[in-house]
Amino acid sequence: MTGAMAEGSKPEQDVRPGGGRRDEARRGAAGHGDAEQGGSGECRSDGQQEGHGECRSDGQQEGGGDCPSDGQQRRRLVAWRGAGRTLTRRPGERTLRERLTELVRDAEEVYDLAESVDLYGDGVVAELERRVAELLGFPSAVFFPTGTMAQQVALRCWAGRSGNPVVALHPVAHPELHERDALTAVSGLRTVHPTREPRLPTASEVRALEEPFGTLMLELPLRDAGYVLPEWHELVEVVEAARERDALVHFDGARLWETTSRFGRGLSEIAGLADSVYVSFYKSLGGLSGAALVGPEAFVDEARVWRHRYGGSVFQQHPAALAALAGLERELPRLPEYVAQAAVVAGALREGLEAAGVPWLRLQPERPHTHEFRVWLPYPPDVLAEAALRQSERTGVTLFHRWFGGGPAGPPGIAYTEVSVTAPGLAWTADDVKEAAGRFMEFVRQVAQEA
Repeated sequence: MTGAMAEGSKPEQDVRPGGGRRDEARRGAAGHGDAEQGGSGECRSDGQQEGHGECRSDGQQEGGGDCPSDGQQRRRLVAWRGAGRTLTRRPGERTLRERLTELVRDAEEVYDLAESVDLYGDGVVAELERRVAELLGFPSAVFFPTGTMAQQVALRCWAGRSGNPVVALHPVAHPELHERDALTAVSGLRTVHPTREPRLPTASEVRALEEPFGTLMLELPLRDAGYVLPEWHELVEVVEAARERDALVHFDGARLWETTSRFGRGLSEIAGLADSVYVSFYKSLGGLSGAALVGPEAFVDEARVWRHRYGGSVFQQHPAALAALAGLERELPRLPEYVAQAAVVAGALREGLEAAGVPWLRLQPERPHTHEFRVWLPYPPDVLAEAALRQSERTGVTLFHRWFGGGPAGPPGIAYTEVSVTAPGLAWTADDVKEAAGRFMEFVRQVAQEA
């Protein structure tokens, strides 16, 4: 066997309910073999989204539609940057000058810029690790350049310590959809799925899983099911069910920052349910890049070793670290506002689209669990994308960005978009949203007639 189980790992048959292996691993007892979510859904400088709409060799986009030309990509950026009203400003809409100016301004408020630059993770990077560990209630944290790397390392570490290379997770979790089979190809792990429903697994589903597993990974929120979260008591029950199976629990918390409103709990209480947690610094916080992994001290020490082996010990990372500190200072306190406003936007979108005569629509979920959600409409993605673009160009209002097909198993002629409500969206009233939804449908009909 390769990867996580190659370095003297314990035999799989040692893992038994009540066997004490999980408690031993949580305390950071010596083990062997250590096991990012970066990128999914965020706009690149070319106007594409990572994880959705990527171009295949046949010139088609994953999820449907032709790959955009360079001219089309530039057209999108010009329209989105020029829109005076939008629900969110995506990273690719800002110029380098704007981003650097913002970074210098914000950095002076969160760190002493007279200090020396970081070298291989000291200085400002170490300060960021300390702050994240404190926020999430763990003794230690380690910075990673990407979330994919952080997640691979976490699951590899737990596999080595539990002696079981099987990870239980959702089939639309990030490692399954957006990491090119890295869990298997790089770390030698294998996955099983407690459920295929568009939600997190229930406690009964975890208990009923026939195959023993070493780690249960829960993505909070589950992005590719519509940014959905369980109820708090359901999350507690799922974690307890995993403990009954003598399994470890890892949270893919790339967007964990967004979950406090839904759960009605602080970050440390939420994170404290798990043995380890990964968080991203750019998905909710507006950072440049980077992630952190928190857990017991011995686990984090081991993760640092594997970070080096995976090529993640970067010489200097102060821009990413400073942007992350700024995000914790500026964006984190505002996320509950964004979540509340997302509920207003979602309700107004439904009313506005229905009033405009749309034949069918679905919000996923009906009431957003975070400040992000999906909208489904019965039109091809190219029609909806062109309509959204024309609305930006001709009215100065960006209601929607990219649209995607439902995938190879989905019915034709149906598409979805992801809506994110951040600081620019706080200025919208429900009437503003309804009016914009009505205008959007006018452009949809116009484009459909032309097609």
